[in-house]
Amino acid sequence: MKRRTFVQAVGLLPALLQAQTEEGFVSLFDGRTLAGWTIREGTASAFYVRDGAIVVHEGSNFPAWLRSDKQYENFDFRGDFFIKGWTNSGIYLHAPEHGRNAWVGMMINIFHQPDKDPKPESMGSVFPLVAPLKVNVHPEWNTFRILMDWPQLRVWTNEELVQDLDVETFPELGRRLRRGYLGFESLSYPIRFRRLRLRELASKQTWESLYETAEDLETKWFVSEGKPKYEALGPILRGDGLGHLATKEKYRDFELHLYIRGSKYHNGGVMFRTAGQGSRGRHYEIQLHDVEGAHYPTGSLYSFKRAIYPRIEPEKWYLLQLVVKGKDCLVRINGETVMEYDRMENLEEGHLELQAHQAGRWIEYKQIRVRRI
Repeated sequence: MKRRTFVQAVGLLPALLQAQTEEGFVSLFDGRTLAGWTIREGTASAFYVRDGAIVVHEGSNFPAWLRSDKQYENFDFRGDFFIKGWTNSGIYLHAPEHGRNAWVGMMINIFHQPDKDPKPESMGSVFPLVAPLKVNVHPEWNTFRILMDWPQLRVWTNEELVQDLDVETFPELGRRLRRGYLGFESLSYPIRFRRLRLRELASKQTWESLYETAEDLETKWFVSEGKPKYEALGPILRGDGLGHLATKEKYRDFELHLYIRGSKYHNGGVMFRTAGQGSRGRHYEIQLHDVEGAHYPTGSLYSFKRAIYPRIEPEKWYLLQLVVKGKDCLVRINGETVMEYDRMENLEEGHLELQAHQAGRWIEYKQIRVRRI
């Protein structure tokens, strides 16, 4: 065995042994490859492995990031990060499949500066909203621990508690995803990560999948009006034509998450508390209309309240979160609350429906999930 290879192998042993001896923890990094991780929104060189650590390449800037292959809800995540000179990065929690990681999920900020007066952008902040209790960071290697057990979030750096909060006491954080990917942000600083390990904690939410595979289209949906063309394209549900597709189940108070991608200036809608008859019966509609000057653009509660236009890029996936409870309705798109309304009068349970409103203006959906509240 060559000396360098031998030294590297010996250097990996403490991390592997630690993951094995800490009860319930599994190693998320083998010290040699990026197995278990995927580079997103960057080149194949954006992250690489050297001397037993994951390294951010200086030539790869934001929005490049490294994503875990698995999603997590509640967990105890531990590891080390290396700082030398000006360094800026972040650790993503509950990052989405698509969209803005630090707004749909959360980000624990990594910054080299030992601020005496902590700020919402300081080391250890829930960026850019919640300042840490204190800043504990120094050059060279630092340890981190992130304990997410919703709604409790606690963070340690160098074994000192720097965050201890109930995220639901912060309205903006309480609306973030509660399950998603772990990740590391690239801002072109050569930060390094090692000894990554995690222990999963009990899940506290149960979601019902409305569409993941072609079988779901046959068993969970029916055409409620018109002659729309809905195709099951593997994990993607594609809608076109004119008409409505409705769930067989009914819902009154619920939270709905789905990823949406539409053609330029697409026009459609997500309907709820319907009679299962499309636009002919009682219903509410969240408009999907990618035109800024439209009477009711994407995210609006049609005929009731106009949304803040979310500036969606054509043919790019975005996350829509819809929360309906009693008289209240809230819509978030890519981590931004674009519409809130609190005077709904129809309080009966009803179907959820997808509207195809114009032939040729296709809209695609995936990972459609709902939970009753």
